[in-house]
Amino acid sequence: MSITDEFYRIQKLPPYVFAVLNEMKAKARAAQQDIVDLGMGNPDGATPQVVVDKLVQAANNPDNHRYSMSKGIPKLREEICKRYLRNYDVTLNSETEAIVTMGAKDALAHLLFATIGPGDVVVSPNPAYPIHQYGVIMSEGHAQMLPMPTPEVFLDRLEALYKESPKPPKMLLISFPHNPTTTCVDLEYLEKLVRLTQQHGTLVVHDFAYADLGFDGYVPPSIMQVPGAKENCVEIFSMSKSYNMAGWRVGFCVGNSKMIAALARIKSYLDYGVFQPIQIASIIALRECEEETKKIRDIYQHRVEVLIEGLGRGGWHVEKPKGSMFLWAALPERYQHLTSLEFSKLMMQEALVAVSPGIGFGPMGEGFVRFALIENEHRLRQATRSIGAFLRK
Repeated sequence: MSITDEFYRIQKLPPYVFAVLNEMKAKARAAQQDIVDLGMGNPDGATPQVVVDKLVQAANNPDNHRYSMSKGIPKLREEICKRYLRNYDVTLNSETEAIVTMGAKDALAHLLFATIGPGDVVVSPNPAYPIHQYGVIMSEGHAQMLPMPTPEVFLDRLEALYKESPKPPKMLLISFPHNPTTTCVDLEYLEKLVRLTQQHGTLVVHDFAYADLGFDGYVPPSIMQVPGAKENCVEIFSMSKSYNMAGWRVGFCVGNSKMIAALARIKSYLDYGVFQPIQIASIIALRECEEETKKIRDIYQHRVEVLIEGLGRGGWHVEKPKGSMFLWAALPERYQHLTSLEFSKLMMQEALVAVSPGIGFGPMGEGFVRFALIENEHRLRQATRSIGAFLRK
């Protein structure tokens, strides 16, 4: 091998579409242009103060400066199990059915490494969060993407796949509320998915990153609420959105004990766990900050309403989602001849607003852009005024 050769796994990963826009943003800001950045889903709110205070206190204790536990300290695992019992009436064993991870991405990537082998088929909706597709590819699996214009169409296509394929998929990888499309489902829908996968011996991973971001009374269901789900399902929960703790990198994987044990084995070779003061502070978040999650949800709901109303005034009409921290919008009619990347570049140049092009989430995301609700109301109104002026040109 020459040093100029492509590395085996790196050559499987295409250039990150979002890097083009990130470079444009950097140049615009260097030129003193005020870009309203609605691209990356990076929460702008502060972590609850009681959690920050606990972190500081724990960090000042030298006992917490040593290696921690790869699977997470017992009290934190107990606390996530208490949350599931409190919020979903689901009983979990903190020793065998729950593990702490360095965020949801870590949980998903390492779980795929632990459970997927060469040629194993992993089915997921497209468009999708990039790690849902490329985590499979890096694990030597085959990413089978099915369209999800509606949840019903996705279920129909999944049923057809089982009938047509000589070998059933090894895993189904789903996420509701869905990123980027904001698609939401009810518990009955999850029950159908669980029953279907159990008939064919398929594992299920539910990425539940937006668990607490349901609007207008909608409460996103946990797949763990499905009777018998622990036979073949795990769920990934993240502190990032629910508690404004994105940079803290704390998540959990709960459910099927065999999958949890496989993830624990992989992690035991790769890390020593999250910095212990962060774990201790996370206990306080789970124990004392449930009201904060409701305030955070209400902020996102208000922001999406402001954004939809402002876009509508400019002639860009988008349906309100039932949940998540995003708005998924088809390109305005007069710009539908452009690719989503071309349109996103044009909107940054003309309106000084950054969004994520749909193609960055897979081929079936073409024709759409994603707005992240990560700027305050004033900035959102500024963005929609600029977009309206751009669209009226």
